[in-house]
Amino acid sequence: MNLELLGWNSFFAKNCNSHLQQGYTVGRVAIEQKNAYILYTELGELSAEVSGKMRYQASGRKDFPAVGDWVVISVTNGEPRATIHDILPRKSKFSRKAAGAQTEEQIVATNIDTVFLVSGLDLDFNVRRIERYLILVWESGANPVIILNKADLCDRVEQRKAEVEAIAPCVPIIALSAIENQGIDALTAYLGAGQTVALIGSSGVGKSTITNQLVGSQIQAIQSVRLGDNRGRHTTTYRELIVLPSGGLLMDTPGMREIQMWNGSEGFQETFTDINTLAQQCRFRDCKHSNEPGCAVQEALFDGTLDEQRFRNYQKLQAELAYNNRKQDQKASLAEKEKWKKIHKAMRNNPKR
Repeated sequence: MNLELLGWNSFFAKNCNSHLQQGYTVGRVAIEQKNAYILYTELGELSAEVSGKMRYQASGRKDFPAVGDWVVISVTNGEPRATIHDILPRKSKFSRKAAGAQTEEQIVATNIDTVFLVSGLDLDFNVRRIERYLILVWESGANPVIILNKADLCDRVEQRKAEVEAIAPCVPIIALSAIENQGIDALTAYLGAGQTVALIGSSGVGKSTITNQLVGSQIQAIQSVRLGDNRGRHTTTYRELIVLPSGGLLMDTPGMREIQMWNGSEGFQETFTDINTLAQQCRFRDCKHSNEPGCAVQEALFDGTLDEQRFRNYQKLQAELAYNNRKQDQKASLAEKEKWKKIHKAMRNNPKR
């Protein structure tokens, strides 16, 4: 396989010279399942696992390879197997908080150029959810493209597009019907040779159907949404990096019923640029946008230039990010204390003579 067609470029090359000089080579993670990996390499596809040293030094899930990562490997002689020794610095990273009560980062996709944020034009359509996704996309370092799928089921497509444009004025928005193969051609501009795109969205929005249309064959299973509540079912069960006929790479991801914030300060600012601009016009720098005199945000709400639901979501997500940041700081502090406890214990057990 040609590494450049797999997304290899000068960014990764400059971080890899020392490893290559030591006799290692590189590969890109195509599939990850329960700590077993499939890699794309110059030698073809290889199965792989992480080295014992790498596993020992990992402090959490974020320190293990994710789909899209470029990894440093040694290849087993005469076998299609490899050992992963290191992860090269990531150009971009789409993360969310892992489901459940634990404060832990779950890396969804790495080294992506564009994120196709897919929303259904059926009962799945939710502008507030799109805002939440946009924060994480902007934070990832990739560029968002919003795809409104199932246009064949909607008689208000232009109205829906206008609603999305109001909350994402600078983001490309594409309405299409994947099942009818209508509008798919508009996506090819983002899928040139060596370009990596991740499909992100809730269950049942049609990501697998989009994947099948772009590949040109039925490589992903498709299920209909449930009757009664119109909610989607999981069809993709793991992340996979797929090489397309166009030369681009597409990452289909399992549907997310729960999309919790992780880091998002820059993504939050980018998603709510309009409100942040208004806030800078408030009389008081520490304005809470409630009852303070001279509040530009409240004035915009009063005259209708700022949608009240958008502002409420802004407040909700701002509070959620602040809470997560406090939890992460607390976890980092505890981890630091635990590290020094281990160091001091080792020093006591092995005093210098």
